[in-house]
Amino acid sequence: MATSLGSNTYNRQNWEDADFPILCQTCLGENPYIRMTKEKYGKECKICARPFTVFRWCPGTLMRFKKTEVCQTCSKMKNVCQTCLLDLEYGLPIQVRDTGLAIKDEVPRSDVNKEYYTQNMEREIANSEGTRPVGQLGKATSSSDMLLKLARTTPYYKRNRPHICSFWVKGECKRGEECPYRHEKPTDPDDPLADQNIKDRYYGINDPVADKLLKRASTMPRLDPPEDKSITTLYIGGLGDTVTDGDLKSHFYQFGEIRTITIVQRQQCAFIQFATRQAAEMAAEKSFNKLIINGRRLTVKWGRSQAARGKEGIKDGVSEMGTRLDPVPGLPGALPPPPALDEEAPANYFNLDPSTSPAVMNITLPPPPGINPPPPGFGPPMFHPMGPMAPPMPPPMSMRPPGQIHYPSQDPQRMGAHAAHGSRHGD
Repeated sequence: MATSLGSNTYNRQNWEDADFPILCQTCLGENPYIRMTKEKYGKECKICARPFTVFRWCPGTLMRFKKTEVCQTCSKMKNVCQTCLLDLEYGLPIQVRDTGLAIKDEVPRSDVNKEYYTQNMEREIANSEGTRPVGQLGKATSSSDMLLKLARTTPYYKRNRPHICSFWVKGECKRGEECPYRHEKPTDPDDPLADQNIKDRYYGINDPVADKLLKRASTMPRLDPPEDKSITTLYIGGLGDTVTDGDLKSHFYQFGEIRTITIVQRQQCAFIQFATRQAAEMAAEKSFNKLIINGRRLTVKWGRSQAARGKEGIKDGVSEMGTRLDPVPGLPGALPPPPALDEEAPANYFNLDPSTSPAVMNITLPPPPGINPPPPGFGPPMFHPMGPMAPPMPPPMSMRPPGQIHYPSQDPQRMGAHAAHGSRHGD
């Protein structure tokens, strides 16, 4: 269907013509002397489908060529890079940033509503100074601690590496070292990071990278305020000998009026009591895991109420400050109690049949091979251990007089004992 000349001219007025792209430091590369190719109305934006000026460049040695993917209007609406679509301030995906700032995405998805929304945002961008984001992002009051912890502070140039050579994976690449692609083993195809969509990243839905970062943020330690609203005291631990009450006051006075500061030198800790609960919550939120005074990293926790401090019994898994401690994984559980031993039952160390006599039993061994057994009646006498003709048993060790220790080698009836004794005297 042909369009009129007026509508075509109006549509061409909305096409974008720029002199330089909006890029992050990672996509721009580490080389300060970079050359770019500029193609006016080279491609259509992957979000709003309007033609825009495409820039193409190489961010560094042994890196792949990169180009802009979305127009500058869509980039300014979300304050993201035109190539990687990551936030320009934190270096994080849009879904993570919107979750941290509690921003709800309101960009329409249909073509007509998207065009109308884009024109209104272009008008707002033209009337603004250009130093602050527009839309819902510009109305955000403050930053989030989660974003400050997850934010990337340095460029990550590994993201600019070439893609993996598909021919090398199949064993058919014949370029060798001249191949511009990487000869590495690809990642698991079932990995969710291997399936990324540029529109999902822009709208902040179903982004696997954002899901991974949000899961990491959920496992980070945090300090929840106690339910008792009367608690306005913070515990500061790890003071050492260099931190004084003046240092603590100069840091915590910015959050509100301080009622008292008590330092316990023996425990190397301090208790700071604020006048209001709001000031204590703000101090705990801004100082938890971030408080460094005089080169020492200090521990910040909530104090306990007088009622909780007066209780003698403390449940298992609760620290002195009233915070619940998670069990350490990998430690063995409690050992079971040993079985009860009957003192009257004799100890059976050799697992003998209890029906047999506890005395030593005579066991006849078979003769060695080559020697005939003695005829009946000429062998060693066999006596019952408890019979009347049995030889007397030696007294037990506890009944023997001191100094008389019986060793088998000292038995005079043992074969060879006299000969050995005579030869010892003959020497």
